[in-house]
Amino acid sequence: MKIISKEEVAQFIHDNDTVAFSSSGAMGCPEAMIEAIETSYLETGHPKNITVTSSIIPGMLTHDKVGFNRLVKPGLVGKAICSHLGFGKTFGDAVGNNQFPTFTLPLGVMSHLYRAIGSGEIGLISHVGLHTFADPRIDGCCANEKAKLLDPIVELFTIENKETLFYKSFPIHVALLKGTYVDEEGNISLEHEYVIGEQYNMALAAHNSGGIVIVQVEEVKPKHSLKAKNVSIHSSLVDYVVVQKPDLSYGEYNAPIYKPELAGEKRCNTKIDIRPLDERKICGRRSAMELKKGEVINLGVGVPDSVSSVALEEGFADQIYLSVEPGSTGGIPLSGLCFGRTMNPDSIVSTAEQFDAYDGGSLDMAIVGLAEVDQKGNVNVSKLGMKVPGPGGFIDITQNTKKVIFTGTFTANGLEENIHDGKLEIIKEGTVKKFVTQVEQITFSPSHDQQVLFVTERAVFELQHGKIVLIEIAPGIDLQKDILDQMDFVPVISKNLKIMDECIFLEEKMNLKI
Repeated sequence: MKIISKEEVAQFIHDNDTVAFSSSGAMGCPEAMIEAIETSYLETGHPKNITVTSSIIPGMLTHDKVGFNRLVKPGLVGKAICSHLGFGKTFGDAVGNNQFPTFTLPLGVMSHLYRAIGSGEIGLISHVGLHTFADPRIDGCCANEKAKLLDPIVELFTIENKETLFYKSFPIHVALLKGTYVDEEGNISLEHEYVIGEQYNMALAAHNSGGIVIVQVEEVKPKHSLKAKNVSIHSSLVDYVVVQKPDLSYGEYNAPIYKPELAGEKRCNTKIDIRPLDERKICGRRSAMELKKGEVINLGVGVPDSVSSVALEEGFADQIYLSVEPGSTGGIPLSGLCFGRTMNPDSIVSTAEQFDAYDGGSLDMAIVGLAEVDQKGNVNVSKLGMKVPGPGGFIDITQNTKKVIFTGTFTANGLEENIHDGKLEIIKEGTVKKFVTQVEQITFSPSHDQQVLFVTERAVFELQHGKIVLIEIAPGIDLQKDILDQMDFVPVISKNLKIMDECIFLEEKMNLKI
C-alpha cells in the first residue's frame, strides 16, 4: 500500500478503462478522487471514454457539481453500468439525452454481480428482473437507445424448466472506494461509514481482474491498531490510499459529520418530528394501517418514507422492523438526501447481504413509490420520458415480497389539495396522470401469488386476478371527476367500495394500533 495525493489518482486510470466507484447516493463515495478525474480530463483530455459503474451513483439529488455530475463532460464517459441515477441529476439527464450508452440493472443484481466478478464467475444467474425491463425480451436493462446498439448485458436461459436471467460479468480495471481509516499496513476499516455497501466486493473484483484498488480514507492509524472485526478490506487487496478529511461544506453529502447513532455505534433518543397533514402524510397513514406487529418492512424513497414518521407519531415504531436496501434493519430510516441512513439501526450488513435476504423472501411487506401504473398492474419508476432515474432496488424488492404497497399522489405536476374537517378537496389537479393505459417502462410486473395495493391520497386500489379494483375513496372526493376522469383506463369498481377512514384526514393522532 502506498499513500498518494488525490491529484495522482487519474494517472492510474487509462483511456477505455472500466472504473468502479463505491457509493450509496450521498454516502460512501470517494468524492476527492472523482474531482481529481474531472480536473485531469479538463486539463489533459485523459482519462477518456471510460466505463463507469456504481450501484447508487454519488450525488446530492441535484444538478450541483458533485459526484457523477462532475463526469458529464463530452468524451469522458464512454459507457455506464449502474442501478440508480437519481442522486446525480446532471448525469441522469445525460443518460436520458442518449449522451453515452447506459445499462441500469436491479440494485441487488448489481451488488451480487460485483461479488460474482470478484469470485471469478462468468456472470450471475438470477430470477430477479424477469418480465420487467431488465428481461432481454423487453429492454434487456437498456436505459437509452445507444445501449441497444451494444452487445447485450443480460440473456434469458431456461434451467430445470424455469426461466432465469444471466447477467454477464465484466472486468474492473480500477476500483475507487471510500473507507474511514487505514493502518500503516494498508488495512481498511469502515467505522464512520453509515453503509457498508460494495466496498469489499468492488475491491475483490478489481484485484482479481488484475486491476488497481485505490481507497480514500480520513486518517492513517498505527500498525495493528484497527480491530480485526472492523477491517473490511485487507491490505493485500489495496494498492493505493488517498488521505482526505471530510469536506464540511457539503453538508450531509458524503456524510462529512460523523453521527454514531447512524453508524450503529450507539443509540440516541429518537425525536418525534410530527409531519404536517398533507398528501404525503395521508399516504403514509393509510399505508401504515396495513402494518402488523413484528413484520420486516422495506420503505422506498419519497412518499413511502412518510410511514416511518407516522410510526413514530403513533408510537409503534419499536413494534416493527423497518429495513432499507443499502443494508440496515431496525430503527428509523431517514429520508431525502439521507436516504439509506438509519437512526438507531438494529443491524447493518453489506448491500449484497441485504439483497440475499430480500431475494429469498425475508420481507413481509414493501412500501414503495409509483410514477406510472397501467391497467395490468405494471408499475414504472425507472424511466419517464427523458428522465431516467433507473430501478435501484425496486425490482428486487417488489418481485420477491409477499405484500407490496405502491404509494404516491394520484396525479403529479402542479397538484394542489386542501385537507380540512376530515375531508380532501382538490384545489388544482396535477397535469400528469399516473394511472395510464401502458407504462413507459416495466419496473414491476405482478405475479399471481402477491398481494398488491395502490395507495394514493384520494383512492386505494387492489390488484385482483390481474385487474385494478377501486376499493376505497377519500371523503370529499367525487368518484367521476376526481378519480375516473383522471385515469386513462376504467378500473373495476368494488361492490363494497368504502370511504377511507376519516381519522386519516384529521390533524390529531389516529391512535393506530398494529
